[in-house]
Amino acid sequence: MTFTVKNTLALVLLSTASFATLAQTPLKGCAAKEANIQQQLDYAKAHNNSGRIAGLEKALSEVRANCTDASLQAQREENVQDKEQKVAERQQELKEAQASGRSDKIEKRERKLQEALSELSEAKAELLR
Repeated sequence: MTFTVKNTLALVLLSTASFATLAQTPLKGCAAKEANIQQQLDYAKAHNNSGRIAGLEKALSEVRANCTDASLQAQREENVQDKEQKVAERQQELKEAQASGRSDKIEKRERKLQEALSELSEAKAELLR
């Protein structure tokens, strides 16, 4: 098979396009967690934050040694279940406050329910990372 300049150029362009596509693919699981810690570490180093650097280096080392995508997924699923339970508890507390008829308690319980719903939403978003 002979390669002409056109064929070689086409091959180089295809390779470059494929590499660019791979580079744009978002990281998931442990790779994303590692990349996030590395980004924070780079920032801490750029700002000479020695206390933060030490903690992030330890976290990065632990992720590299112990993180598996399966364990991370299980941990995130457990977190979602915990948040769902918290939402259910907050809903019950709101019902009780509504039964009491005290507007101050109702407002407080509504606020706590909204916080719990927000936490649940964040936990569900983590499942996709």
